[in-house]
Amino acid sequence: MLHVASPFPAGAPKHEDELIVPARDGALRVLRAARDAGVKRLVLTSSFAAVGYGHAPRDQPFSESDWTDPNGRLGAYVKSKTLAERAAWAFIARDGGALELAVVNPVVVFGPVLGPDFSTSVQLLRRLMNGGLPRCPRLSFGIVDVRDVADLHLRAMIDPRAVGERFLAAAGESMSIQDMALLLKQRMGDAAARAANQGDARLDGAARVAIQPGPRASRLRTREDQENYQS
Repeated sequence: MLHVASPFPAGAPKHEDELIVPARDGALRVLRAARDAGVKRLVLTSSFAAVGYGHAPRDQPFSESDWTDPNGRLGAYVKSKTLAERAAWAFIARDGGALELAVVNPVVVFGPVLGPDFSTSVQLLRRLMNGGLPRCPRLSFGIVDVRDVADLHLRAMIDPRAVGERFLAAAGESMSIQDMALLLKQRMGDAAARAANQGDARLDGAARVAIQPGPRASRLRTREDQENYQS
């Protein structure tokens, strides 16, 4: 079973519980239902939000062993993903019975869309392309293709080695919003003609975040795994 849903609005809620309660309680409802139905394994979509926030500045890359400190000054979404994943692991340890759990922790997810109801992440690209950001905030973050995230979910669901593991989904180095705007201009032509060319120091958001490209996820991508997955 895959549990991939959690609230991620574009704006901040009036109260953090608007995100925390449905994220945490929704995960627990699915876990209980899966256990009671005799499901063998549940794969939960968590986030890098549950890994890399609330820490002091560091040079060491983040990995699956790291956890966000929920007691730090966090946004509601970051806190909701952290508390929901913590609750999921606690449930498995205490009440999970024979149910297995694996967790995927993606960074910012981009890629092809299935319809007009865009995700919050894709809305960023849309704003860049239509000129909604006249200058780019000096902000960098990790990115990953939605198709790779989907593939990793399937591998986590069927590979025996995935039980009890977290998998950080990240595609190499982080990328700045200005680099994204320039890349859109290069690849999308007139469709991205209004994308900003310059950064704006007044819109600084955060320093570049170093992410270790999912060592556990890499273990699920051997040649043998690929052949088994395709068969």
